[in-house]
Amino acid sequence: MLETYEFLVIAMLGSFIALIFTGFPIAWLLGGIAVIFAVGCILLNEYFDVDTYFLTNFRIFGIIVQRIYAQMSNWVLVALPMFIFMGLMLERSGVAEKLMTNFVKLFGRYPGGLAMGVILIGILLAASTGIVGASVTLLAMLAMPVMLAQNYSKAFASGVVASAGTLGILIPPSVMLILMADQLSLSVGELFMGALIPGVLLGLCYIAYAVIGAQLVPKMAPAPKNLEPLSPGLIRDTLLAVIPPILLIVAVLGSIFFGIATPTEASGVGAFGATLLAMANRRFSFAVLRDVCYKTTLTTAFIFGIFIGATAFAVVLRQLGGDEFIAHMLTSIPFPPGGIILVILFIAFLAGFFLDWLEITLILLPLVGPVVVDMGFSLVWFVVIFAVTLQTSFLTPPVGFSLFYLKGVVPPEVRTQDIYRGVIPFVLIQVLVVTAVFFFDDLVLWLPAQMYGG
Repeated sequence: MLETYEFLVIAMLGSFIALIFTGFPIAWLLGGIAVIFAVGCILLNEYFDVDTYFLTNFRIFGIIVQRIYAQMSNWVLVALPMFIFMGLMLERSGVAEKLMTNFVKLFGRYPGGLAMGVILIGILLAASTGIVGASVTLLAMLAMPVMLAQNYSKAFASGVVASAGTLGILIPPSVMLILMADQLSLSVGELFMGALIPGVLLGLCYIAYAVIGAQLVPKMAPAPKNLEPLSPGLIRDTLLAVIPPILLIVAVLGSIFFGIATPTEASGVGAFGATLLAMANRRFSFAVLRDVCYKTTLTTAFIFGIFIGATAFAVVLRQLGGDEFIAHMLTSIPFPPGGIILVILFIAFLAGFFLDWLEITLILLPLVGPVVVDMGFSLVWFVVIFAVTLQTSFLTPPVGFSLFYLKGVVPPEVRTQDIYRGVIPFVLIQVLVVTAVFFFDDLVLWLPAQMYGG
């Protein structure tokens, strides 16, 4: 028979899951459920003498306020708006347009070459922006018309753009990894290094699929004709287009990896560098700066709004004994420790069909993190494999945000079913990379060990 606190934990989680489908804003939903259950449990204890675990008085609201204040005063989170600004300014800088123009001329002569060029641009944008919405939208506007004009399959072109733009959530500097590090008190630099190899590996797997698929199914990605002949000038122009974003990546990630700057300081360097690139390409103006600042404020407010609601929800859930309940449920599964990890990843994968990565990170990750540590696994390894799993939430319907971003800017002839069919192979590739990281943990742990030792 369930204990009272177990029933309340199930009721709280069940209420959240049920109310998600009402379409009510997640931030208010999380905060509202937290307040309702806190007050309700206190009243049950006061008037009905029902044991509601730790929730016996109104001091819980003081704890919530203290926890929110501690989160908002965390200096690591200052990096979030700076990296968001960096990504949005880079989107306006004209760097991606130059890359696309030269990559089309250089790689477009080969079957699947345009797709390979788009994925390479996605990797460069991911390592210099970390903003999925900006990357997917920009790649869609630049690449979709070109690929469709070269008779690429609508589904294949859609899958390439959506998946390449989504790499920004995993390849450092990543907003998601910063939040995950904050939730589990991990080093942001160590987590960035741990995610670097799996992120690049995922991008290379995308390229392999594009090239091999084009060879096996020529109609999917035919080689265009009448392109500019390959020349030293074309190679020089391509290198000149690639060098600026690479320098920005080195300035940001290099300063973190080699201990020159903290992630917060490096985010400022990145924001300044992106602004310089916009100036160098004559794309900078007061109107551009105002628009980037406005969008940065909106995005940051959205993230922190959910952050506050999730913090309140997590505090009440833990005070009700949610940690103990989750730990007991997971350790009661008749699987070895590796099997329990797979169950957690499967839950995260299913949750990605209905929730954004932000809610999953703020609610599920802190609950399962202690269980993973108790089972003897590296928390850095688990967070990275968890992040790769969550990346699929951007590509899986019905709440795949990359699919929404893509549909909003593609030509009218590209239907929703084309987009859904196109992303399926890339979701399977992500599952393959999750499997590789699961069995070969050195893909995550080798680089941090080389940098930090141990």
